[in-house]
Amino acid sequence: MPDFVLEQRSLSPVIGIDEAGCGPWAGPVVAAAFAFLDPAGINAEHLKLISDSKQLSVARREMAYTQLISWPDTYYGIGYATVEEIDSLNIGQATRLAMSRAVSQLRVQPGTALVDGIRMPELPCFVKSVIKGDQKSYSIAAASIIAKVTRDRIMADLHQEYPEYGWVKNAGYGTADHQKALHLYGVTPHHRRSYAPIAKLLKSAV
Repeated sequence: MPDFVLEQRSLSPVIGIDEAGCGPWAGPVVAAAFAFLDPAGINAEHLKLISDSKQLSVARREMAYTQLISWPDTYYGIGYATVEEIDSLNIGQATRLAMSRAVSQLRVQPGTALVDGIRMPELPCFVKSVIKGDQKSYSIAAASIIAKVTRDRIMADLHQEYPEYGWVKNAGYGTADHQKALHLYGVTPHHRRSYAPIAKLLKSAV
C-alpha cells in the first residue's frame, strides 16, 4: 500500500510521475504528473481509493480518477507522445517526452519528481527513480491512475473508428483478437510500425 514517506523525505513540492501504454501495439503513450500540496489535508477515506492502478477494477479506477482531479490542494498534468513520435524516437524516448510534457502542464514548479520505473525524463528539479513506485508513493499511484484512465479513454475513442481491433477491451495490446484483426484488416494509422509484430506484418504485405 502506498504512503507519503518518499514525499516527506524529498524537497517540496513533490510530484509523482507515471506512464501508461509502453507495451501496446497501437495508440499513444500517456504520462501523468501529480502533486499533493497538503498531504495532511487529504481525507484518509479518499486515500484508500489510491493504489496501483493495474490492480483496480475499471469502475474503482474511474471513481479514483474523478476524486483525484477534483481534490483541493492538488495539481496534475497530462502529456502524450504520438505513434509517430514513438516510431521515430523509440518508446523509451517517447515516454520521457510524454513525462516532460505532463510536468509542463502543472501549475507548480516541482522540487522533486518521483518517477515510477527507470525511464527518467530530464526535468529542472531533482528526479528520483522508484521501482514499483505506484505501490510505494501516493503521488505516483495518483499519476498512475490518471495516466491509465486517460489512455483507456483515448483507446475507447479510437475503437469507435476501428471497432474490428477491440481496443476498447485490449487497449491496443497484442491480444489474440487484436492479432486476428490485424491479419484480417491490416495495419491502421494508429499502429506502431516500429514494433516488431507490426513491422513483420507490413513486410509480409509487400
